[in-house]
Parts: sequence; structure tokens; C-alpha cells
Amino acid sequence: MTEPVGLRERKKQRTRRALIETAYRLFAQKGYDQTTTAEIAAAAEVSNATFFNHFATKEDLVLTEDGEHILRAGLNVIAERHSGETALDVLRRAMHQMLTEAGTGLRDPAGELERIRLDLITSVPALRATMLQRAFDAQQQLAAALRQTYTDELDDIGAAAIVGAVTGAVLAAGQTALRTSQPLGTTMRRAIDIATRQRE
Repeated sequence: MTEPVGLRERKKQRTRRALIETAYRLFAQKGYDQTTTAEIAAAAEVSNATFFNHFATKEDLVLTEDGEHILRAGLNVIAERHSGETALDVLRRAMHQMLTEAGTGLRDPAGELERIRLDLITSVPALRATMLQRAFDAQQQLAAALRQTYTDELDDIGAAAIVGAVTGAVLAAGQTALRTSQPLGTTMRRAIDIATRQRE
């Protein structure tokens, strides 16, 4: 007898979370490069095959939750802008919505797992390089969406500059929050508001 789809999905998510939590603990103890996928699987009490059913590599384990769904939440806000909203207004809402979407899963900025994940990304060169590429790709998609929504007000450079300024502010503030042990989610939301504040 097969399990209901909902039960299978919950078990899958529990296994994924257990693998991530176990891996992060081992990374903290032994270092990212020194920890093998076999050690992660053994510590999480699953088989190697189960690990690879969920993640292709260690890098995938750390970066897999960057999720298209988070970016999609922001793009949807831009596409459905409110009447009279400026580009900065809608970008502010989009960025806040992306943080809200992140908060529904493992990428919750208020969660310990996300803090550990970001520490890994900033300290492991291979992870940092992949994350930067993904961030650039997301910036391009957000800028293209803004440009399409505000065709009479923004050209390609203007849209890219606005998105770059806001996402750069969030990244810089997030790194500062990690370094100074301040709440990550609150800091990132504050950075969005500062970067999108209208100035005369």
C-alpha cells in the first residue's frame, strides 16, 4: 500500500531538514571541505543513496534552498504593481515579499539555519562564487521585470542601478548583522527601507 502524497512529502521534507541540520553541525565541527557526504548521511542515519536522492553535492545542500519560489514572489509583486506606485515603492514591496516568502521555509532570516548557511557562504570560496552568480542572475531578472513594468520611466541602466543599490544594501547589512550578532531578518528589512527611501 502506497503512502498518501501529503505524508510522503512531509517525510521527504523532514529528511531534507535532518540532512541539512546534520551537515551544518559537521561543517562547524570539522570544516566544510573536510566533511564528506558519506559522513553526513551516516550521522543523519540515512543511506548514501538517500543523501543523493535529496542533494547532488554538498554545495547543493547549502545552496538548494535559495529557491526560485523566493524570487518568483518578488517578480509577482512587480508584475502586479499598484496604481501610482513608483519603481522604488514596488521594489521595496517586492523585496519585503521575498523575505516573507523566505521566512516560510529553511531560508527564514530569523532562523539559526540561515545564519549558519550565510556564514558558510561567506567563508567557503566555492560557495561564495556560486552564490554571487545566483545573486547576479536574480538581480538581472528583477531589473528586467522593473524595466518591463516601468517602460516610460526606466531604461536598462536605471532599472539595473535601482535593483543593484537595494540588493547591495541588503547584502551589506546582512553581512554586518552576521558579524555583530544582530537579528538578520530585522536588519535586512531595515536595509530595504533605507535603500528605497525617496529623496528630494
